[in-house]
Amino acid sequence: MDNTFKENELLYRAVYPPEKNKFFWKDENHISSAVFLDKKGVSVERGNFRSDKTVVENMKQTFIGKIISLTAGICFKVNARLLYKPTKRSIYHSEIHGSETRILLSPSQRRFLASNCNILKNEA
Repeated sequence: MDNTFKENELLYRAVYPPEKNKFFWKDENHISSAVFLDKKGVSVERGNFRSDKTVVENMKQTFIGKIISLTAGICFKVNARLLYKPTKRSIYHSEIHGSETRILLSPSQRRFLASNCNILKNEA
């Protein structure tokens, strides 16, 4: 893997369940834009065209809560920057940044991403 993301590649993010952190949820079926608020960069797992089931099972080993997914193309639509940043924990770790020069996503970028992601049925 490298820093090249295809439009249809899925990105996954673990989100605390509503009972643990209501700040991340509008209601039980809709996340808030706060899910994409992180001044260090929004951590995601690259799908690398693995199945949802495989990704969720892998994420369950480290995270609790619900898993959301969105495509790299959704990030490109708001000019967000995707960075491949593997860690000791995960070779799939990546980050979403606001732009080439800004780590934090703008409020409009966060709202757009939140309204264009999917909440997976499997929980981590």
